[in-house]
Amino acid sequence: MTPGNNGASTPEDDDPFGYLYADGQANGAQPPSGGYGYPNSVNRVRAVGTRQYGQQPQNAQTAPYGQVPQQQGGYNQPNAHYAAPETLPGGAPTTQQQMPGGGGGRGGRGPNTKGLLIGAIAVVAAVVIGIGVAMLGGDKDKDEPDNQAGTTPTQSQNAKPSPSPSKAGESEVDLPQIDAKALRLGGGATLAQDVKGAQSDGGIYVGNLNQPGSSVTWTVNGVPKDGAYTVFARYSTVDEDQEMTLTVNGKPFGSKLNMGNFTRTSDGDFAKGWTETYAWPTLNKGTNTITVSCGDGDKCNVLLDQLWLKAGQVKE
Repeated sequence: MTPGNNGASTPEDDDPFGYLYADGQANGAQPPSGGYGYPNSVNRVRAVGTRQYGQQPQNAQTAPYGQVPQQQGGYNQPNAHYAAPETLPGGAPTTQQQMPGGGGGRGGRGPNTKGLLIGAIAVVAAVVIGIGVAMLGGDKDKDEPDNQAGTTPTQSQNAKPSPSPSKAGESEVDLPQIDAKALRLGGGATLAQDVKGAQSDGGIYVGNLNQPGSSVTWTVNGVPKDGAYTVFARYSTVDEDQEMTLTVNGKPFGSKLNMGNFTRTSDGDFAKGWTETYAWPTLNKGTNTITVSCGDGDKCNVLLDQLWLKAGQVKE
C-alpha cells in the first residue's frame, strides 16, 4: 500500500506523517486538521471536555492543529459536556473510604495522641513525686538542727546507768546543801579551821564530835516532793572505820551512817583523810530535819565539812 491510499488495510498501517514526504503529498496527504493521519483516517484525538459518556457529542468542534480548542464555561464553572464519573453506571463510589491507620497527615497516619497523653501523665507524676520528696527532706532539715544529740547513747558516748531508781529529771533539780558553819551544833561539837582541805566557806569544819551527845542538825527547806533522796556528808578520819547515828525528822534511820577510812590514812594527818559518804532516807515535801550525832556505841572520831542532797537513790 502507498502513502495516501485508503485501501483495505487497517488504520494502523496508515502513516500519520505521510504529508511530510514527497510521495505522500503526491497521493494527496495533508496535515491533520481534526487528528493525525491521512484524510478520512481514524481520528483518535478529542478535545478536552467534548466527550460525553453514553451519548454522541453535539456540535463538537475541533481547533486547528497546534491550538487549544475553546472550552465552554468560565473558570470555576461546570462544563456542559462533563459528567462526574460517580454519576455514571459502574462509576467511582460516592462514599469516602477511610485511609488505613486512622489519621490524617502524610502517609495516612495521624499523631499518636494516646501515647503522647500517657507520656505527659508520666512526666507530671514524676515531677509531683520529686517535689514531694524535696519538701519532706527540706522540712526534716529545717526541724532538726545539725549535730543534734540523740536520745540513746552512741558507741562514742559513755552511758553510765543510774545506780538508783530515781526518776528522770529529778537529778536536774537544784537541791539544798550546807556548810559546816551553818549547821546547828549540839553537845561538845565546835567549829575549827586548823586542818587544811575543808571545802566549806572559809575552810571551816565541825570538830570534837567524838564525845557522846555531840551532834550537828540541818534544817532542810525546799524539798520539791515526797520521795527517796540521797544525803551526802563530806568528812575526814584517820583511824579505823567510823559510824554515827543518822536521824531524819526525829526518827533514827534504819542503819548507822558509814564514815569509813576510805583514804586509808594511818599517820594521823586529817588533811589527807577527806572523803565522802551517803545514806538514802525518805523525805517529805517542804521542810525536813537531818541530824548526825554521836550516840552510844558509835565511833565518832571525824571532822565534818559539808552536807547536801540529791534526788533519788544515787551514789555520787
